[in-house]
Amino acid sequence: MPHRPPRARRSELATPATSEKMLTKAAASDADLVFLDLEDAVAPNAKAEARRGAVAALRGLDWGRKTRAIRVNSVDSQWFLDDMVEVVSAAGASIDVIFVPKVKAARDVWFVDDLLTQLEMKLGLPVGRIGLEVLIEEVEAVVRINEIAASSPRLEALILGVGDLAASQGMPNASLGTAPGYPADVWHFARASLVVAARANGLDAIDGPYGGIDNPQGYTEQARWAAELGAAGKWAIHPSQIAIANDVFAPTADEVAHACRVVEAMRAAEADGTGAVSLDGTFVDAATARMFGTVVRRAELMGLVS
Repeated sequence: MPHRPPRARRSELATPATSEKMLTKAAASDADLVFLDLEDAVAPNAKAEARRGAVAALRGLDWGRKTRAIRVNSVDSQWFLDDMVEVVSAAGASIDVIFVPKVKAARDVWFVDDLLTQLEMKLGLPVGRIGLEVLIEEVEAVVRINEIAASSPRLEALILGVGDLAASQGMPNASLGTAPGYPADVWHFARASLVVAARANGLDAIDGPYGGIDNPQGYTEQARWAAELGAAGKWAIHPSQIAIANDVFAPTADEVAHACRVVEAMRAAEADGTGAVSLDGTFVDAATARMFGTVVRRAELMGLVS
């Protein structure tokens, strides 16, 4: 398997593959990643139409530097096999990542990985080029999250799927991203567990959807909570959420400048044989430099520094 390429994932825009108008707008948007949805946004009698729409959009639209993805139906559904075979066969060279929903165990990821390898070999595509992102949206996945995070070299990210997870957990009043009757962040345990499992395995952690498209303050709050925990980005289910995600999950110019100074100061200290240094009245050691080094790498990935 090739080394997984680093990708910006501040905003991951959901787009139904049945809507040519929405697909065209998505390709022209500022989202880092766009996924063409064959699953929840598509009615059962429109699955074949969605596959055709995805193929046409992947092959015909100008996606610029965006990461191009599709979300297939779950591995235990009647549509999964056709999603994989038809879309990868017709547009595999134009797919960067496949989203796999409703995984419950590592075996689900193995199955997708093996099938994708067979398709790539048959079609003459580079084996392993297409990555995977999996949705953690079943209680079985939450309790097996570390096993899932380590299950495939194709894995690039874990995504918190709050809608289906609320149903799987039996939460009576939760909606996409909110639970009004709970006095704190109802998703903290799942969100923190996902971030830790992702980071331990070199993956990105992506926060899931927020249904209040008329409530940008609520979306911003959820995004900031996820960012503080270490998430790399968040889903956008409406174009109005893209700019918020891009802002929240990107370091500011001041943060980047300070991080660069910290890293440079620590390098100079190490060259002098010093294990720590004071910068602007703040103690800086190897652990501090490591944290700020992450900020610098994120900024480089987003093109904020050269």
